[in-house]
Amino acid sequence: MDNTDELRFAARRTIEQVEESAELAPKFDERGLIPVVTTDADSGEVLMHGYMNAEAFRKSVALGEAVYYSRSRQALWHKGATSGLVQKIVEIRIDDDQDAVWLRVNVQGGASCHVGYRSCFYRSVPVGATGEVALHFEETEKVFDPKIVYGDAPNPTQL
Repeated sequence: MDNTDELRFAARRTIEQVEESAELAPKFDERGLIPVVTTDADSGEVLMHGYMNAEAFRKSVALGEAVYYSRSRQALWHKGATSGLVQKIVEIRIDDDQDAVWLRVNVQGGASCHVGYRSCFYRSVPVGATGEVALHFEETEKVFDPKIVYGDAPNPTQL
């Protein structure tokens, strides 16, 4: 794809233009990122939350596959390039003030979490809990073994 075919974002000129027009004018934060919530296209289950920079947004639209910006790696991250767990985009939505993206996807391989679970939201916090909280595992079976899939690749989770 040459630059003339590249997806272009409109300049953000007015509130009305951002909220009511058909112009795509995403608002990236001070680091150049926009948050992305990704759900399963069929079940609606929340699979993950990530970020895109302008390049990742453009590539996602062009490829029809989710491309994020990894804050821990400081690099583009084509979801599934290493694991094979590609997220095929069914629909992309942007919120009212165009500062958040929602991807509805079908996941090849059935999982989206680098820990091996289907969803990155595999634990719940007990409502009404006090004191030290014990998380509840909503998913107890991993879809894949991260050590087999990723080998010696560094874990993206940072302390």
